[in-house]
Amino acid sequence: MGRAMGELAAGAAAEGMARLARGENLALSQLLLTPGNARRLAERLSTMRGAVMKVGQLMSMDGKGVLPPAFAELLGGLRDRAHHMPATQLTEVLEREYGSDWHRRFRRFSFEPVAAASIGQVHRAETHDGRALALKIQYPGVRRSIDSDVANLALLARTPGLVPSGLEVAPLLERVRLQLHHETDYRAEARSAIAYRALLGDDPVLRVPAVAEEHCTDHILATDFVPGIPVDRLAGPGHPQAVRDHVALALARLSVREFFDMRLVQTDPNFGNYLFDADSRRVALLDFGATEAVSDERVEQLRELGRGLRDGDAPRIRAAAMAVGFVAEEDPPRQTHAILDMMALAGEPLQQRGVYDFGSSNLFGRVFDQGRAQYLGEGYARTPPPDLLFLQRKFVGTFMLCSRLQARLDVGALFGAHLS
Repeated sequence: MGRAMGELAAGAAAEGMARLARGENLALSQLLLTPGNARRLAERLSTMRGAVMKVGQLMSMDGKGVLPPAFAELLGGLRDRAHHMPATQLTEVLEREYGSDWHRRFRRFSFEPVAAASIGQVHRAETHDGRALALKIQYPGVRRSIDSDVANLALLARTPGLVPSGLEVAPLLERVRLQLHHETDYRAEARSAIAYRALLGDDPVLRVPAVAEEHCTDHILATDFVPGIPVDRLAGPGHPQAVRDHVALALARLSVREFFDMRLVQTDPNFGNYLFDADSRRVALLDFGATEAVSDERVEQLRELGRGLRDGDAPRIRAAAMAVGFVAEEDPPRQTHAILDMMALAGEPLQQRGVYDFGSSNLFGRVFDQGRAQYLGEGYARTPPPDLLFLQRKFVGTFMLCSRLQARLDVGALFGAHLS
């Protein structure tokens, strides 16, 4: 991380000297967020694992108008690509998990990974009875690195001026630490995938690959191999509006159904976790390490908040926000008003009658700017409830995906029956 920051500073200095030589004068933020620095940061983050790489993946899901296009594009590679394990290291892991004769287990095994991310990389294999599998193989040592990574983030958070005074981030970082440890438990992820698949049932658009339990270990997760491309690539040329709307609607509807009906939410909205198969027009759902159960109490609290946002009812929003724990009576009134104003702004898609055009919306940028101004100004009296951290990530990530696909959806209808 220190080297990454050093490279950014060096890149900014070089860019600043070149601009000064041309008679230009730019702010530091403009010098840091250059295409050259984007390449350097993406390359550095791609060599990292665990918590640090997770930060890079979240940065790549920037939302329109927050990061410059060069940063968004290059960091986007972190969503499904990282530096791979060398073949010798990969073989060591396979021998440790399956035994020295591991190669007899499969008819075919591809040493070239089909994807690599923060905690593991995925390889294709075929069993002797012809079953095509995806093997997610965990990087050795990644679990041991989590505590030190999060401790470094906590140390960074204590840098003067980086976090508003009085804002206690320790509970959130502890929640992140526990979640990352949970994501390295592949036995638990297998159980979550099986439970989620049963709850989802037969769906005409969405599918969860079946777990091949006989090939799962503590550090290898085996599922059926499914074809497809990460859904954000549908934003490129050649994909019609109808296809983008089809995918966005399915995933937005899923987010609502997970929370209100299934009460089991896959809280990692990394675009690489959704694969679209053009032949079947179906979307495969991957990665259940961050699956989280939701309590009935939280569902009802957030249902009430949703009603207030839909109706633009300020008193109702305030009461619901207090019940959830976003604000409290003892908070400074100006900070409370600012937070409630941001929440009301975020309810814009719910208030829209008919189709909401994510492609032309600048809502994410407006909320981001308002939140940043508050953060750098008066700050915040409290952090969000730790148990909502990843639920918020899921809903914000779904909004980002709809924006990326420039989808047109009737958001009010999606939530309709659940907010009645």
